[in-house]
Amino acid sequence: MSAVFRTHIGLLLLLFAELLLTQSGLGGLLGALALATATAVVAAAALLLCAAAAARSGGPLTPMRIRTAIRDRELRTAFLAQRDPDARGRRRPRAPGYALPATA
Repeated sequence: MSAVFRTHIGLLLLLFAELLLTQSGLGGLLGALALATATAVVAAAALLLCAAAAARSGGPLTPMRIRTAIRDRELRTAFLAQRDPDARGRRRPRAPGYALPATA
């Protein structure tokens, strides 16, 4: 659920509580007290939803989990051909020429 959606739901609940209070005839101090209670209940419910979402998200990633994820991704990745054989640090391929006696 997005934050905007939760905010709209909270506002709709508050408007519904206000409508119920005006229809029931509770006015003055008693109506204000009921509205404050309804607001507190909605805020507590929103807080519990946020706490549950935060608890479900896991926690901070440990270096071991990161290494495992990288290793698993590497195993799933298909082999890519060498794109730049002349890159720095790579050995040059042997020039074509006479066959070596050991390979013939």
